Amino acid sequence: MSATAVRAQRETPMKPIELFKQYIQGDLDNREQIEEERRAGKQIHPYAKHVNRLADDKILNKPAHYQGFYILEESYYVYPDKPNDTIIKPYLFWFTEENGAVKLHSLQIPKDIPVHEIRNDNPTLRFDYNALRLSPTFKPACYTFNEASQSFYIKAVNEFPGGSFTLEETIANDSFSVMELLIKDGKQITPYSMPIIYKRINKR
Repeated sequence: MSATAVRAQRETPMKPIELFKQYIQGDLDNREQIEEERRAGKQIHPYAKHVNRLADDKILNKPAHYQGFYILEESYYVYPDKPNDTIIKPYLFWFTEENGAVKLHSLQIPKDIPVHEIRNDNPTLRFDYNALRLSPTFKPACYTFNEASQSFYIKAVNEFPGGSFTLEETIANDSFSVMELLIKDGKQITPYSMPIIYKRINKR
């Protein structure tokens, strides 16, 4: 490859979905946020940790023409009123490109897979592409890319009988700001009103 071609390749901006793919991977937690709250006299948020890895190799029977990529997110929460209980919530996400934006699809994890087995480091974990279904409670929604801040933002509102769930999230290189607001029968179920601030705790 010529020097001119190499220089042109370096100067070509990365597509948003490829940048997002870099950002979304890794281990992140909100330890800094928790420590600040404790120093201020009261812990408001749960301790929260995400373990995010590419999961394409765990999806069997993908069609040759499939697009995008899969992320298995292991989410762990410890609430201040229950310090000895860890709540585990695994999620399987599929991300695709739509008109320059990154589209989030939340997938149902088959009920016959025990929660403790849904880990990125489980070498036997597999999902059948043909059995995967979109979540019935979360509509696909798009992250928009802010070139100035090099970050991605989404606000997805999902209504259901008697309430709503809103995801508002900003994803940057080494931090996530995540607010998941659940309302039922006119009452806020989420026990905090400000986002969880995750910071990267390892390299990708």
